[in-house]
Amino acid sequence: MRRSAVIYILLFAILAGLYYYLNNRPKDIADETPTSTPASVEYLFDLSDGLPTRIRIESKAGEAVEVARDAENAWVLTMPIEASADQGTVEAATGQITTIRVLDRIPDLPRDAIGLDNPEYTLTIQFTGGVERIIEIGVLTPTGSGYYASRGDDNILIISNTVPDTFIGFLSDPPYLATETPLPSSLEAGPSLDGTATPQP
Repeated sequence: MRRSAVIYILLFAILAGLYYYLNNRPKDIADETPTSTPASVEYLFDLSDGLPTRIRIESKAGEAVEVARDAENAWVLTMPIEASADQGTVEAATGQITTIRVLDRIPDLPRDAIGLDNPEYTLTIQFTGGVERIIEIGVLTPTGSGYYASRGDDNILIISNTVPDTFIGFLSDPPYLATETPLPSSLEAGPSLDGTATPQP
């Protein structure tokens, strides 16, 4: 009996120790680390709008370039003149329209301080869904990582700059088809090449 009592006491002590350990053991590091929630990505345009069919970029100085799909679904320039467009260049640019990201929202920022009281550029896009979106673009942010922009309301956004930069570049270098690049006006109005040069002594 005495031996049995000792065994029972030992078993009780072991069980009590195990109970105490399980209820007071340090938490696992994995248990203490909160599960991080991925930051949601916001895009400037809604995919439900469809694909771009007409895009116009205008500067506040009055320059404008517009490309649009024709009846054969090919891209053509309609501004500053009507001409065939370089399909690869335009397709690469327009294909990224729906990837323009909203990097941040800035409340209560004076529009005149960021170039939105008189927008530096205006991007107008028509989509296959039948909607037209107008984006006012201001100056670059101090870090150069994006542009201040507005959808025409009071909300000030910072948008990624890669795609807007591409279309702003079209203002100085429109995506004409290489074989149809318009001649400079100085050459168009120059002397006829039919004349015979007078030999010089």
